[in-house]
Amino acid sequence: MDMLEDLETLQSEYGIQEEDHSWLYLLGRSHGLMTKACAHATFFCKLLHNLRKSLQEKQTSRCRLTGLREDTPDDDALKVGIIGGGHLGKQLAHTLLQLVPIPAHSLRISTRRPEALDEFKKLGIQCFYHNSSLVEWANVIFLCCLPSQLSSICVEIQTSLGKACIVYSFVAAVPLPRLKLLLNHTNVLRPQYQCVEDLASIWGANKEISAALQDPVILQATCPYSPAGGIILNIKWLEGVFYAAINVCTEKDMPHSQVLQLLNELFLSKHFEACEKDRVSFQKFQAQDFVSKAYAKNLSRKRPFPWFDLTAVQLKETPFSQYLSHSTTFQDNLTHLYCDSFGITLTKEQEPEVSTGFSSQ
Repeated sequence: MDMLEDLETLQSEYGIQEEDHSWLYLLGRSHGLMTKACAHATFFCKLLHNLRKSLQEKQTSRCRLTGLREDTPDDDALKVGIIGGGHLGKQLAHTLLQLVPIPAHSLRISTRRPEALDEFKKLGIQCFYHNSSLVEWANVIFLCCLPSQLSSICVEIQTSLGKACIVYSFVAAVPLPRLKLLLNHTNVLRPQYQCVEDLASIWGANKEISAALQDPVILQATCPYSPAGGIILNIKWLEGVFYAAINVCTEKDMPHSQVLQLLNELFLSKHFEACEKDRVSFQKFQAQDFVSKAYAKNLSRKRPFPWFDLTAVQLKETPFSQYLSHSTTFQDNLTHLYCDSFGITLTKEQEPEVSTGFSSQ
């Protein structure tokens, strides 16, 4: 037990004048936003890790049947790069290392001051200042830089970006259309958050984010559909996550019928079990959940899905938009899947209130 944890003189609000206490909510909002952002990035990496693992297993089975050479396990391991070694970059790195968990050799950080990241170098993480080299290596790049730095970084990395590399931006001041233009790249994710005026004081401004996400109350407040804590996620981010997963499979030239099977296994397997136990009917993902009915009708079983522009997915209505907004069964299932991925199992009484997010228009 940390005997200093509740010591008054170590609390962030100690020494602040009484007339300035009304501004403390800004500190809570900042920490809440960072906690929620890191939680969603961690969930995304967990999904990609599990997806790539499943793809590797299917590839191994196919190679054994056909006698082809198997890839080594590291060939399909998720490789994550972080551009920016400031407070957000460090918190994200710690969270990914501890909660995905991503092995140290699969995480690299590019920053203008790599000498300030000795704590990560001691863990075996490569820290350097070469953004284009990082982008060439990684499957996912997290942009944790300042808005003023973004344009020059985009110019530096855009020619090194492979089509399948996912760029995940935390730079809130730069909208998606601008990001797409700067990067000349469509495989981009950018979560959007909205804060309400009455922000709840649950975020624990003195906690490390990886520790905060082990608190069931805080974790539930980070659930994609949850408005708890006063910070609401635009649910279009979740659409982007699904279509990003599909693009990973399309890059492997995987038939769309197998992609649907894989998505059902990753996202709905626990739901299937619950429905079978309660003898309730359930519906698996179908092609028309992701593409138009006309396109799905002409899509042969062996053809892959088309390549999706993730920026368009997050800015416009898609076939999946209605599914995410109106399927309360899926929303409940996703909430349980989300909490389970962090090692916390919800009871019926603990299920959070659901929000469908806010409009990005």
